[in-house]
Amino acid sequence: MSRKAENQGFTCEYCGTDVLPVTNGSYRNHCPVCLYSKHVDDYPGDRAGYCAGLMQPVSVSYHSKKGYQLTHRCLKCGFVTVNKVARETQQPDDFEKVLALMNFS
Repeated sequence: MSRKAENQGFTCEYCGTDVLPVTNGSYRNHCPVCLYSKHVDDYPGDRAGYCAGLMQPVSVSYHSKKGYQLTHRCLKCGFVTVNKVARETQQPDDFEKVLALMNFS
């Protein structure tokens, strides 16, 4: 699948937001408002996942080369994955919600 085909807008199944594709060379895989995702990939971007469950944002970490990353857990099957936070793009992720997920202890 081409990167252009991967980078599609969608309507968030958790909060109903109309989500626009990112414009920073990556692709959108979670809602910028509620940060929820959908279990559609086995590996990032492959769209080979069979589950289709909602993926809850459960934590945030910082990687020196990739920046802030959201950890999502599927509410249906328990699959866990990490996704980069979208910042420098149209409709960036709600950074206050991102920070609220950080573990400062």
